[in-house]
Amino acid sequence: MSKKTLANLSPSDVSGKRVLVRVDFNVPLDEQGNITDDTRIRAALPTIQDLTSKGAKVILASHFGRPKGDDFASRAVDKFRLTPVAKRLSELLGKPVTKTDDCIGADVTAKVATLANGDVLLLENVRFHKEEEKNDPEFARQLASVADLYVNDAFGTAHRAHASTEGVTKYLSPSVAGFLIEKELQYLQSAIENPQRPLAAIIGGSKVSSKITVIETLLEKVDKLLIGGGMIFTFYKAQGLSVGNSLVEDEFLELAQSLMAKAKEKGVDLLLPSDVVVADKFAPDANAQTVSVSNIPDGWMGLDIGPDSIKLFQSALASCKSVIWNGPMGVFEFDKFAVGTEAIARTLADLTKQGTITIIGGGDSVAAVEKVGVADQMSHISTGGGASLELLEGKELPGIAALDDA
Repeated sequence: MSKKTLANLSPSDVSGKRVLVRVDFNVPLDEQGNITDDTRIRAALPTIQDLTSKGAKVILASHFGRPKGDDFASRAVDKFRLTPVAKRLSELLGKPVTKTDDCIGADVTAKVATLANGDVLLLENVRFHKEEEKNDPEFARQLASVADLYVNDAFGTAHRAHASTEGVTKYLSPSVAGFLIEKELQYLQSAIENPQRPLAAIIGGSKVSSKITVIETLLEKVDKLLIGGGMIFTFYKAQGLSVGNSLVEDEFLELAQSLMAKAKEKGVDLLLPSDVVVADKFAPDANAQTVSVSNIPDGWMGLDIGPDSIKLFQSALASCKSVIWNGPMGVFEFDKFAVGTEAIARTLADLTKQGTITIIGGGDSVAAVEKVGVADQMSHISTGGGASLELLEGKELPGIAALDDA
């Protein structure tokens, strides 16, 4: 870690101090407004509990959803309020969590003034102000004005230069990383910069275009690169194979060829599936059959990797000491086409038990391991899809770059 973390602060640095903590409480809700997955709230608990145990006055800031509109009145709608989060956080902490109706202004100042050491206050959704995403300096100053120091523990938004992630650091010192961000960086950076080898990356998802940079970066780092998901059909077409009605990005055919050539040149074992499950339409109840990649019928589309491909991937992963996974192997939201993704999830759980370091890089891959029930069996699950991808791509994350250097 090249940045200061909570571990660098002594109890006297935080006791009695007002600490603004940026968390990522952007959790999913059902139709009734109940939280369906509290993973992100639980991920922030170590930082919050460390601060409260040392007598800090903890002020939490988070975004929630994507409010639209030009002013506070049009953005501050009930479905984007953090009320259910305050309730759940209170249950998890075993103590009351007060919530404000805004994230800046007189009400916030008044409620902060009443905080005792060890208390927790949750500010209302920072995105109720459009100035948040514009990283407006005055809005950042107002957010920071109620605190003495700053802790960023929202890895999921660390790749955004927003007022609550980057702007506030100009007004608060020290500005340090929380335990969650520290853990994310330890796992993701060490996997890329100093991995236990052999290192494999499994990259899935529908489009090559969204994963180009990460594939190019990984080809410089990994020993094996396994590719699944809809993007495989662009690689097949680039090899001259017929792909039926499968998803293809024709403008990236040359790029796919160059990535395969680069893998060969670097001595990286690039594996594509050998068979696929094809469907006659894009639907959960579609007719399906398993075919070799060289025999995809006209009018059919590939929606998952096949059983031979699963065995091929399992065999390739068996000897690996580190594995990074980002992106599903098929359309895993349809049970009929979730077999490949679920098999990879179980394989990685088994490898973890044998001592392999397994890192699940955010987004759909996290949803997949949770669906299979093996999330707690992985070495590390990233809480930030976009942020973990950008870190794997070697990009600087503004929310982390802005923190104090160690």
